[in-house]
Amino acid sequence: MIKMSRAVLIGAGLLAGSASGVYAAEDASALLRKAELAMGGAGLSTLRFNASGTGTTFGQAFKPGFSWPMLGYSAFSRTYEYGNAAMREEFARSRAEPTGGGAVPLMGQGAQRATFFLRGDTAWNQTGPTAFGPAWVAANGRIHDLWTSPHGVLKAALRNQATVTFTTEKGRSLAAVSFTEPGRFKATAYINADYLVERVDSVQPHPVLGDVPLSTRYSDYREHAGVKFPDRMIQTHGSTVVLDVVTGGVQVNAPAAVEVPESIRTATERVAAEKVADGVWFLAGGSHNSVAIEMKDHMILVEAPLFDGRTNAVIEEVRKLGGGKPLRYVVNSHHHFDHAGGLRAAAAAGATLVVAHESKAMFEKAFANPNRIRPDALATSKKKAKVMAFNAAGKTSGSLGDASRPVEVHAIQGSVHATGFNMVWLPRERLLIQADAYTPLPPNAPPPTPPNGNNVNLAENIDRLGWSVDRLLPLHGRVVPLAELHRTIGRK
Repeated sequence: MIKMSRAVLIGAGLLAGSASGVYAAEDASALLRKAELAMGGAGLSTLRFNASGTGTTFGQAFKPGFSWPMLGYSAFSRTYEYGNAAMREEFARSRAEPTGGGAVPLMGQGAQRATFFLRGDTAWNQTGPTAFGPAWVAANGRIHDLWTSPHGVLKAALRNQATVTFTTEKGRSLAAVSFTEPGRFKATAYINADYLVERVDSVQPHPVLGDVPLSTRYSDYREHAGVKFPDRMIQTHGSTVVLDVVTGGVQVNAPAAVEVPESIRTATERVAAEKVADGVWFLAGGSHNSVAIEMKDHMILVEAPLFDGRTNAVIEEVRKLGGGKPLRYVVNSHHHFDHAGGLRAAAAAGATLVVAHESKAMFEKAFANPNRIRPDALATSKKKAKVMAFNAAGKTSGSLGDASRPVEVHAIQGSVHATGFNMVWLPRERLLIQADAYTPLPPNAPPPTPPNGNNVNLAENIDRLGWSVDRLLPLHGRVVPLAELHRTIGRK
């Protein structure tokens, strides 16, 4: 039973004289059920809405610590399946500004189309008719979006022993319903005098930022087959709007049937080590790759991606490959969250994090913010992250290696993808490690027309530095010779 203090009950009684009799409920559970009744959620099993609007590519800022790149959504839909704790999100989105990261095509080169799924604790993506990939790092965010939706937040509050207080905003009284979805997020839903959810303020864990505050506003409710749903949804992170959509249609209790594919049900975090030179291994097996480099008395790892789960598996493989040599340095290619999400785990393992000078302050601030809701490896280790800039401001290269094996870190200059964008060059082996500047096409796939600007930019940087590259070790995709990059950009 959810209880309110006597003072709150008195406050509720004072408010009961309003036209709608708001907050006359005897306890918080009754208040929430009145809201469910008013919003038509009591018998609601599924809800689908279509929308369009704007958003951002979260965690893909052009400059470290700056705003996320703006996007336009020509199509956006979500299906909530409350009984099975499931959600389906489909979208078509394109860039609204030329710089920044993410899988969205470059400005003017079309839209990204994908479908995201959640059922229970399992998240996955679909990028083609039969192409499914696990999205373990996305589970927290999708669980948050499902259970902070207008009707989902009431259901989550009812099962999570919510507490209720009352507040006044701009002369209006609101019920503030607070609860925790264990290990996933904390939330406070604000319910107005018509028993409609106006806003949900929440905090969820993030692999880079630690506990992240969000606020989602719902407005302009309309009725659809007995269910009230907002015409507009605006979500903000701090002062930045990350999603702003207007609803175009709502379907109530339509069949949803979000089922976990067998390939996702049986998927595990796998690290496949490919020896590319003596003491150098390409670590694949997932959506993001890493590279292990053996030195005389320690190991260097290039890239700690995604989240603890991926990076801890990679670090374990590095220990095996190095015969127990300590992991001394972990080099970050750039500050985008998918490529930096395992840096907390690397810091917990005692490694020094080698980052661009442009991103050092951002990372230090982020790593000082703990993950309290879902403590990660860094939080449980009680260690402080050691962050080192690989170069000083104004310089574009640095070295981590020794005479036996030079390991050079260089800035990729002139890219629209990111500033503080690093690549690692092994001159003895003639191996170049880079992320996102170039991802090899599938074998025998035709090159794009026009060429991808990031690919061209990488080739220009290689020319500028005068390197004779044998093979490229991309942090997405497969190992390829330099000739494959040249073919992709149309060079003879």
